Amino acid sequence: MYRLLVVEDKGPLRSWYMEELGEEGYEVTGVATAQEALDKIRKGSIDLVILDIKMPGMNGLELLGKALGEQRKIPFIINTAYSHYKDNFLSWAAEAYVVKSSNLDELKDSIRKVLRKFYPDRK
Repeated sequence: MYRLLVVEDKGPLRSWYMEELGEEGYEVTGVATAQEALDKIRKGSIDLVILDIKMPGMNGLELLGKALGEQRKIPFIINTAYSHYKDNFLSWAAEAYVVKSSNLDELKDSIRKVLRKFYPDRK
């Protein structure tokens, strides 16, 4: 079972992602801040991070930079309401960039693609 970390500061949205992705068969942990996410990433046992950008304190791009500096092997998917961050070179380090929607099909598809790419021998 793949272990996903959802980094989303809005509680209802985080809960919805966790529920939907859990129904897809993933083990999902959710955190509200970039610092909480960094702590989880440092502990290991995360296969993929789904990352919001706009959060209080450390933003998602700052987290991405710090986490990749420490754990290059963990893939990230940026999941944000803002399409303009796609032009920010820091976002290029993520494996996928998804603009938030009330339909999670694009996010779910991106998760499947990234997991297949990073873990080709795992089912």
